[in-house]
Amino acid sequence: MKTEVVLKVKSTFVKKYKAGYPLIQKQSINNLHELKKEGVLVKLVDDHGSFIGKGYYGKQNKGYGWVLTQNENEKIDPSFFEKKLKTALNKRKAFFNDQETTAFRIFNAEGDGVGGLTIDYFDGYYLINWYSEGIYQFKEYVLDSLEKLVDYKGVYQKKRFNTDGQYIEEDDFVAGERGQFPLIVKENKVKFAVYLNEGAMVGFFLDQREVRKTIRDHYAEGKTVLNTFSYTGAFSIFAALGNAAKTTSVDLANRSLAKTIEQFSVNGIDYEAQDIIVEDVFRYFKYAVKKKLSFDMVILDPPSFARSKKYTFSASKDYKQLLKEAISITNEQGVIVASTNCATFDMQKFKGFIDAAFKESNLQYNILEEYSLPDDFRTMKQFKEGNYLKVAFIKVRSRR
Repeated sequence: MKTEVVLKVKSTFVKKYKAGYPLIQKQSINNLHELKKEGVLVKLVDDHGSFIGKGYYGKQNKGYGWVLTQNENEKIDPSFFEKKLKTALNKRKAFFNDQETTAFRIFNAEGDGVGGLTIDYFDGYYLINWYSEGIYQFKEYVLDSLEKLVDYKGVYQKKRFNTDGQYIEEDDFVAGERGQFPLIVKENKVKFAVYLNEGAMVGFFLDQREVRKTIRDHYAEGKTVLNTFSYTGAFSIFAALGNAAKTTSVDLANRSLAKTIEQFSVNGIDYEAQDIIVEDVFRYFKYAVKKKLSFDMVILDPPSFARSKKYTFSASKDYKQLLKEAISITNEQGVIVASTNCATFDMQKFKGFIDAAFKESNLQYNILEEYSLPDDFRTMKQFKEGNYLKVAFIKVRSRR
């Protein structure tokens, strides 16, 4: 495949791209109208026609494609993808050798050199996420590279690029043998039931591995734990296995009940001794205040954006208020685990939300620990938005 479109970078953005910024953004290109078919290769040049980088055109919610190389002589061909994948696999050797964890990321988009593509490993099965029609045009290159470099049981995929950028519902099986689901994988000895063939989500989020382990090993013992936006209950499982006095999991989705019961059950935990509640989290906060319920630990890991019948939540606008709701039902000397995957603000701004929430609640606090993405979720310093995860363990102190 040859370079088909020359993209002229606006002069104010040239320095940024020359420094290695990988995302092709609408506002940075003069002649975007020349892009027609996703997947075409593009060459970025400055006002004088001097080479800046090469990449591909693929629309996703972040931008219009990705720069893949700043080497004018490097070809974007099968060997390019094989080399990137081989390098990524070598950097995950320690994960492959870990008997206690059998689920992790082996390729993390621009952090491993190809924006718009991620690959996760689930005990011999590989799950590819394609984030645009553009990157999907390189499917055969990626699959052939995977086949050469690893012995897999099977390969599944998620196409996340229908008209509104969401997952395309279809049979996600690609190659090898079909899995028997649920597939039971391990994370730090804890079992998880995952489904590679059931919609966009598989059952838990790999990027929170270190946070879950910390909750189990250092914070849960003897504590009452509220896990909000609990999805399939992963934080609750780790808290229960860390000898929490009791866990309460709250999520609006009806499926969260059966999924959370399943995760407790595969770990031999009596789910009937825990509370699993299908409810809007904001309504639950009001209920808890009314009933004078309080907890030693509250876990907040909301989606960046969520809508229910009564509430719309946007992390960038509403996280401070969410924290205030959590503070109101957290015991003194208790801990709030505040987490967000919103890429539009950094840890400094996140800490600003935390500070404002406590000031407005007339309480003191201190941050005990901070987490960002784990080692398998590789990032690049030129693309700070890629390091999206921000987690703070906050101790609630006495009133001012």
